[in-house]
Amino acid sequence: MSSETPKDIDDVTGIDTTGHAWDGIKELNNPLPRWWLWCLYLTILWGIGYTIAFPAWPMISGATAGVLGYSTRAEVAAEIARFEDANAEISAQLAAADLNTLTSDEDLNRFAISAGGAVFRNNCSQCHGAGAAGAEGYPNLLDDDWLWGGDFDNIAYTIRHGIRNDEDWDARYSEMTAFDDILSRDEVDAVVQHVLAISGQTHNAELAAAGSTVFLDNCAACHGDSGAGNRDLGAPNLTDAIWLYGGDEAALEETIRYARFGVMPPWAGRLTEAEINAVTAYVHQLGGGE
Repeated sequence: MSSETPKDIDDVTGIDTTGHAWDGIKELNNPLPRWWLWCLYLTILWGIGYTIAFPAWPMISGATAGVLGYSTRAEVAAEIARFEDANAEISAQLAAADLNTLTSDEDLNRFAISAGGAVFRNNCSQCHGAGAAGAEGYPNLLDDDWLWGGDFDNIAYTIRHGIRNDEDWDARYSEMTAFDDILSRDEVDAVVQHVLAISGQTHNAELAAAGSTVFLDNCAACHGDSGAGNRDLGAPNLTDAIWLYGGDEAALEETIRYARFGVMPPWAGRLTEAEINAVTAYVHQLGGGE
């Protein structure tokens, strides 16, 4: 007697089934097409060959290198090196150029602005925005309101050394006092109204008059008696409508009470001298350069 399980033959097609059924629907045991099987086998062989030839398998600290030694990073590095070699001569000219006379050399100036735009987008746009219009806490580079000066030399110095960082001893540095423990609540309110007044905003005239005295005693040393600021100290002009952290009543109160302390990293060492000069030229020509 045979112990083999009899096949379940489908009545309609005459093909045996797998024995699986769902809601009365049976699965036919059709063999896969021969061409499909050969394609499957070839893709498996190709996959094995690929993982041997190229980087593929992730490891603890990297991936298998592959016998061909191919690297997308090396390919990109070679492409970058090719362009750097092609621009080596004009980059050397830019590195040694006097930025104040750069516009007299049309070709070099055009190259500087083009290269500076690329440097800006790669390194500066994350804070200052793709269009350099800035954001809260990050200066707008399109206007002519500069904390430290907007001529070529000052822009280059700021880029090279940064602001209030711990990496470069030549970084620009200024620090506003937090007046929360120095001035009373009424005095802070009065100074806020005074700043609103000198910046041409709606204000309480009586409080602003009292705040004028408090301002002269505590703020004028940096911002000047009129509040027009001092670029030597990085003290902003409080009489215009340009604000780094906001100029409404709430923002001014927070600034006076707790101060602000924005930091910009130094780019010397990160960028070449040619790249620093290029991005300086780019920022200068955006519309706010002096």
